[in-house]
Order: sequence, then structure tokens, then C-alpha cells
Amino acid sequence: MTDYNPQSLEGIPESGVERLEQNRQGLYTSDLSVNEFLLVTEAGFDPVGLVVGSSIFHIGIQVAGPTQSRELDTLSQAMYSARHLAMTRMEEEADQLGADGIVGVRLDIGRYEWGPSMAEFIAIGTAVKHRGGELHRAPNGRPFQSDLSGQEFWTLLRTGHRPAGMVMGSCVFHVGRRGPLRTISQTGRNVELPNYTQALYQARELAMQRMQTEAQELGAAGIVGVSLSERSHGWGSHVIEFFALGTAIVSTGEEKKIEPPVAVLDLNDPRS
Repeated sequence: MTDYNPQSLEGIPESGVERLEQNRQGLYTSDLSVNEFLLVTEAGFDPVGLVVGSSIFHIGIQVAGPTQSRELDTLSQAMYSARHLAMTRMEEEADQLGADGIVGVRLDIGRYEWGPSMAEFIAIGTAVKHRGGELHRAPNGRPFQSDLSGQEFWTLLRTGHRPAGMVMGSCVFHVGRRGPLRTISQTGRNVELPNYTQALYQARELAMQRMQTEAQELGAAGIVGVSLSERSHGWGSHVIEFFALGTAIVSTGEEKKIEPPVAVLDLNDPRS
């Protein structure tokens, strides 16, 4: 993995350096909605700038036997490394702005006509800084990252917890095909396909286990907002990436009284 350097401007174009300098002088940008902006500032944080990380990555080739179900570890490592590069560069931009963390992070993958084996991995979020100067960085001293919305971030802080960082796990898996005799024998029948079941089960578990391992390394108490996605990325129907992503959290050490939920009637709902 790429070493983290809070002073690094490597790869940032001149216009990007000028943009960060504008942010340091007090003009911030943000992709927060108005409601998110309101609640983030209500929580005691001020936006200091939109931060971006990008990595265009060439994804190697790895093949498996047509009936063999197994992880394609070369592709798994490529997908993880590319995202890690983008997220690290976004984090370094946040450090340049003196931010405590990044909220509303989104990870996107863009594909272009340059080739089917190339993709751009993009990380974007809003860097924020605590108005009172309280320490809210991750346990490793770096700005925290969170894919929680502004509303979710505000609610999390009210529970006596704070984000420690985004954690992820990736597993690219080849799902073996059924043999011709088995396919014929199962035609027209209601029957479980154990080779498919086991392959997908194993791939998901590998992705989630790797995400949990990252959270343990951060010293997190838990992970919230976990999403588990499945995409083929153009590799074909039998090669799938299982990607687990969530926000690791730690306790602030403060006892918080959580107000009981209040029922709200939505007057815009025609069923009301």
C-alpha cells in the first residue's frame, strides 16, 4: 500500500494546488446538501473544502478453469489497491487543509474508451474541521473518513460515538459453471445449485472478513452503514467483485442520552 504523507502534493495538478490554497484562505467548497450542511455545522464542524483522490489503474488478467470456483487474487488486489490509492490522496488533500476528517465520502469507478482493462477510481468527500478544536481524528492520527451522510454523522455523534475511518474489503471471484451432465439432470427441476451457492457465499464472507480486519486494525468498536455490492466490471457473467464498505466507529467516552424516537406523519404522503 502507498505510504501516507500528509505533506504530499504528488499527482495534484497546478490548478488543484491553487484550489487548495483558496480553501486555506477561507473559501470552502462542499458537496453537502443544504440539510447536511446545517446538521454538520450544528454538530460543531465547519466545511473546509471538497477533497478528491483519483487513480487510473490497469487491471491485470487472471483466468480460472470454466468449472472452477475460486478467488482471483490478482484482480482482488488490483481493485483494493486502486481504491486505496484514491482514498489516500483524498485524505492527503484533507490534511493539507488541516481537516479533522471527511464526511459524505463516495467511491466511484469510471471506465473510458482507452481499454476494457483500465478504470479510474475516484474518491470524493467534504473535509471538515471541529470548530472548538477538539480532537476528532482517527486513532492513527490521520483525518477520519466516513461515507455517512451529514444527517447520519450528526446522529452518530449524539450517540457518543465518532467515525474512525472507512473500512473496506474486496473479493473478485470466479463462479464455476455447471458441467453439461449436471445441467441436463437439473433441467426443469426445483433444486438448489450448491456450487453457485457456495461460491457466492464464500466470496461475500471473504469481503466482509477483510472489512472487519481493517476495523480491528483501527481499534474500532464497530462498523455502521455497511453496504455489500456485487459487480462484474465487464469481466463476464461468471467473474464478480464482492465489495464491502462501511464506517468504523469508536466511542467518544461521553455518556449520551438518546432521545426516544418520535412518530412523524408525512403530509406529502398520499397514503396519509
